Amino acid sequence: MARPGAPGLLLCVALVAAVAPRGTWCGSCPPRCVCASNILSCSQAVLSAVPAPLPRFTAVLDLSHNNVTRLRADWAPGRLAHLHALLLSHNGLSFVSTEAFTHVPHLRHLDLSSNRLRALEENLFSDLTELEVLLLYNNEISTVDRTAFENLNRLRKLYLGQNRISRFPLELLRDGSRLPQLALLDLSANRLRHVPVGELQALPAWLRDRLYLHGNPLACDCALFQLMARGRRRRLSAVVDFQEELRCALPSAPAPVGILALAGRAPLNCSEAREAVLEAHLGDTVTLSCDTRVRGARSRHWVTPGGERVLQEGGNGSAALLGNGSLQLRALRAEDAGTYACWVAGPLLNETLYVELLVHNFTLHGPHDTLNTAYTTLVGCILSVVLVLIYLYLTPCRCCCCRGADKAPPPRDDSINSSVLSATPNHAVGAAGEPGRSRSASGASVGQNGRFKAGGTPQVPPRHGPRAQRKVSDPDSVSSVFSDTPIVV
Repeated sequence: MARPGAPGLLLCVALVAAVAPRGTWCGSCPPRCVCASNILSCSQAVLSAVPAPLPRFTAVLDLSHNNVTRLRADWAPGRLAHLHALLLSHNGLSFVSTEAFTHVPHLRHLDLSSNRLRALEENLFSDLTELEVLLLYNNEISTVDRTAFENLNRLRKLYLGQNRISRFPLELLRDGSRLPQLALLDLSANRLRHVPVGELQALPAWLRDRLYLHGNPLACDCALFQLMARGRRRRLSAVVDFQEELRCALPSAPAPVGILALAGRAPLNCSEAREAVLEAHLGDTVTLSCDTRVRGARSRHWVTPGGERVLQEGGNGSAALLGNGSLQLRALRAEDAGTYACWVAGPLLNETLYVELLVHNFTLHGPHDTLNTAYTTLVGCILSVVLVLIYLYLTPCRCCCCRGADKAPPPRDDSINSSVLSATPNHAVGAAGEPGRSRSASGASVGQNGRFKAGGTPQVPPRHGPRAQRKVSDPDSVSSVFSDTPIVV
């Protein structure tokens, strides 16, 4: 005997199985988790390990605020091809296997913040080739391996703030081969004491302008001051929004001082850098002027966008230091574009001047050649239109017209050259009793447009009455249709 409600329960199971994604079954959501479509939320579920089994259609997995302290290679028993966001913050996580992300190749967002990670090991994230955002802030990271971010060609944002990093390998970012899409780097609240300004200048502009360094125990120097002053002039968020936290240590000061307050302050006497913009074209020779206001400058040298120093007068290659401190660049290339810095050391004041060089990707005569090509194309189009109009409206006469032109025209009073719409009679009146008799012969005659008609216009028998004088029109006459002569009835 069936229990009451059994048919309804079976119907419910059938319906759920019909609408559920492929590979799922009733009860596929792990215990203590909430499943909503392809989102699996297990936050604050007092979990010590990743729940299993995980639905294969999971796209977002939230495991934050739990006690998952180790992320082993087998945390995901199968391949999660649809997973693009993994949240593991606030777990006390202290170990992540280098093979932990083998089963999630399409991950784009990874949150490992607020844990206890101490080091970024070799090739830790090399399997995440599609990763775009990586959050590692508020950990205990002190060392970063040079290969930790290998193969992250799509990474756009990297957050490493509030850690214990004393040195970050900025040289990994300089050549652009690693992390080519990186547009934000947060190194705030770490233990950085010295920042290689030369390497920072060599970074791409979109990354240099979104580099966060506040909250570090930096050592004061004029290069650091000018870097921050330049960011303040450009209203960069990394400088303007964190001015109070941009501090550095002076040997003679008992407490850190504001980096932007170093202007004219002893013992550094830093001055704000001035910046100029120069435009040039491929193959040009330009001279970058180091127009300093420092009197009695003891030394000058230039730093190229690639971080290379030009110290000696004359120089080698395409860059040469002139006697007056200017930098001459010969045979410009596209890669010569960027920010050049002139460092001037004086007896009382140091100064840095920046020159932004823009190299247009065409030669000096490029625009004129383009204009000439466009003008030639326009003239050709106009000429083609004129030729078409001449062909349509000024077509020469046909051969039949030319052959019939040397023949004597027929009498003007012949009915073949007359119009039925003409007011003047085209037929002469014969003898009495013979109205409408044509004087033309009954033999062959020449018709309009040079065509021959065997018998001329046929004779019409005389008629009596008011309509007796009506003329017979030539059916081949064209002028009779378009004649402007008024019709006579």
